[in-house]
Amino acid sequence: MTTIGTFTRDGDGFTGTIATLALKAKVAIRPIAKTVENAPDFRIYASGVEIGAAWSKMSEADKPYLSIKLDDPCFASSIYCRLVGKSGDDHVLVWSR
Repeated sequence: MTTIGTFTRDGDGFTGTIATLALKAKVAIRPIAKTVENAPDFRIYASGVEIGAAWSKMSEADKPYLSIKLDDPCFASSIYCRLVGKSGDDHVLVWSR
């Protein structure tokens, strides 16, 4: 897995940066009210533009994480990744093909 972002908890959401070869941005992950069961729990914004969504999940080891789908016109296709806790309020965004 490759780390493509670093985040810290910011109230009910997260703030941080994502850096790939095609995208370098300050990002906010903000909670949203669910309207249906399968709707995302969070929306992801870069410079005020929505670039993705996230769903709250629990690992087999009972550790919470966010399952994230990012999309941007500069990507060949959507990127699927996970925001996982590292230590304290620090989190990393990891991606694997």
